[in-house]
Amino acid sequence: MISFLALAAALAAPQTVPDRVVVDLSSAKPANVFRPDEAFGGGLDGMGRDEVKATYTPHNVAAMRQAGLKKITYRLRTELGNEAWHWNPEGTWSDPARQQGYWTGSDKPGAPILLSHGYDLPRRGMTNDQANNNGYSRLDDGDPASFWKSNPYLDSRYTHAPARPQWLIAELAKPSEIDTARLSWATPYAVDYKVQYWVGVDDYDHQGRWVTFPRGDIHGGQGGEVTLKLTDAPIKTAYIRVIMSRGSGTAPQGSTDPRDGLGYALAEVGFGTTRDGQFVDVIRKGRSRTSQSVMHVSSTDPWHRAVDLDKDLEQPGLDLVFRGGLTNGLPMMTPVGAMFDTPDNAAAEIRWLKRRGYPVDQVEIGEEADGQYGSPEDYGALYLQFADAVRAVDPKITVGGPSLQSATTEMWMPDQGESRWWHQRFVSYLKARGRLKDLGFVSFEHYPFDDVCGRIDEKLKDHTAMLDGVFARLADDGVPKTTPLVISEYGFSAYSGRVMSEVPAALLNADIVGQFMSRGGKQAFLFGYTPNTPINQHQACAGYGNMMTWQTDEDGQAKWPSPTFQSAWLLTHAWTQGDHGQHQVWPAASTVRDAKGRAPVMAYAVKRPDGKWALMLVNRDPDAAHLATLTFKGKDGRAMTFKGPVEVWRYDRTRYVWKDDGEHSRPEKTLPPPKLSQDGTQPVLLPGWSLTVVRGEISPPARRRSPGPRG
Repeated sequence: MISFLALAAALAAPQTVPDRVVVDLSSAKPANVFRPDEAFGGGLDGMGRDEVKATYTPHNVAAMRQAGLKKITYRLRTELGNEAWHWNPEGTWSDPARQQGYWTGSDKPGAPILLSHGYDLPRRGMTNDQANNNGYSRLDDGDPASFWKSNPYLDSRYTHAPARPQWLIAELAKPSEIDTARLSWATPYAVDYKVQYWVGVDDYDHQGRWVTFPRGDIHGGQGGEVTLKLTDAPIKTAYIRVIMSRGSGTAPQGSTDPRDGLGYALAEVGFGTTRDGQFVDVIRKGRSRTSQSVMHVSSTDPWHRAVDLDKDLEQPGLDLVFRGGLTNGLPMMTPVGAMFDTPDNAAAEIRWLKRRGYPVDQVEIGEEADGQYGSPEDYGALYLQFADAVRAVDPKITVGGPSLQSATTEMWMPDQGESRWWHQRFVSYLKARGRLKDLGFVSFEHYPFDDVCGRIDEKLKDHTAMLDGVFARLADDGVPKTTPLVISEYGFSAYSGRVMSEVPAALLNADIVGQFMSRGGKQAFLFGYTPNTPINQHQACAGYGNMMTWQTDEDGQAKWPSPTFQSAWLLTHAWTQGDHGQHQVWPAASTVRDAKGRAPVMAYAVKRPDGKWALMLVNRDPDAAHLATLTFKGKDGRAMTFKGPVEVWRYDRTRYVWKDDGEHSRPEKTLPPPKLSQDGTQPVLLPGWSLTVVRGEISPPARRRSPGPRG
């Protein structure tokens, strides 16, 4: 037991702040209700060559499961990499004789699927991607035989709605003078299109706009190679767009697949100036992202070939995941591709899972469409097709998305007058189609800090307002209040660094989950669930670290539990019961504020199925301990406290020390939070930068005495 004298001594210390935490039970109902085995989970992602087998060992799987995160979401790195996912190595091509076309995995269970891969798209238009980033655009690769083609599934034939324009954007290395465009059309070509330039301070200038070149509005195009004199006086710009509104509908000679004639195809593009009859092209040509000018496109045809297998992008096989124990016998948040796949392949995946006997209740459609520069409306058109395909297999499945890189994603270079908010436009599209009911949940990633250097303590305290802003943004975007919200990935940052392997990572993760559930969130999935090694990804000042529950030894096996692991363990073993029992979340808050009005201590209260109350307390102040008096405010305003002894788990910098040694960084000390006991009526000590859970029973409010009879 912690003695009262020890607490009094702590209170007298100059760096200890008296604090009061109040749990508000005065409302008629809790702020949220959840079941831990549905709400808390971990994410499994694609990997590099030979990494799946090395990672998914019995030892590593057992280590991961110790965290207590029961739910699994399966992330699609293929979507990030502009690749088609062969979830099943067995399947059929639309052009089987030449092993090419559109792929549909076999829905008949066969040999166990332990590994799957992505396939490069030979009609790719993007220079960069969000995965291995080793592909390149066919628009400026210097090869007249290759071409970019837009996604045929965005044609009216498949969307059953008016076809939306498709576009390409050339990003120049610097603002350059442009008066000429040279376009080498493939088949199908654009009949009506515009060539435009961007006017703005940068590509996210809210006052920026697209302007059509004086002679850039083309009607009645005939395809082939076209040289367009766009203006008499050159115009300086850093971005040029070709936006296509009507296609030829023609297909290459001998084609028998209707998809070959849908959309738009361009072999090469050039932009520059014409001097003395000579065209000077400012577009760099090359077959790598470093040798060519950067190209962006609205969509890409998922057509590919057997020879396009990318052995450097692996996805764990579905049998490996389900049979290895990571799903705990529960339904997995199952992905299907969207931007680079076909509805038929998605439907086959769901049929295969059901025939295999694996439970499926949620399907997430696509991933990070914003990172692929896709428009919300184009994603919406694909979303509805994939939703229909999945639910045709099983109408009970809940479908959702779009799993954006951020809930507050803004559109990249929208047309003037258009909304710049991605979710708002996606929701509006579904409403206009009368299909908002088909959005079973809204998923998004939450990595609050791109900058992983600087004042970490300030970042931790700023996070509360940031996550509150997420809820406000989604409400403003028109996401219905009844639509469940899912954080599909969370962590300190999308870029690795030292802080992810130190105690602040544990504090932020607990804060994210606690605040999200307190605000009514449905599910939150930890990214970095699999064991990993330290890296530096973005900023030299960030040092080495990683999102990971365990750091591996030289053989790739889990060896050192990280602060991220300890935070997840406290979430599932101390704060909650970690099972299917119903937990109630009640409002709780500290009374202390800093000079900026922020709470150094965040408090999250749950009433568990066993009748006990648990408070998760996050002290985000690195320099001062807080001595917290814990109070429960009843319906009638009377105060209650914990009664008798309470259990206390405390994780802080005395339990963990990080050795900063570049790529050889590792923990010098990594100990679990100890389980202590103290008098529940006494204040609880919260050391600087600490995560504390207090659990026990509360005393009923004292009954008011009735006045006695007058003598």
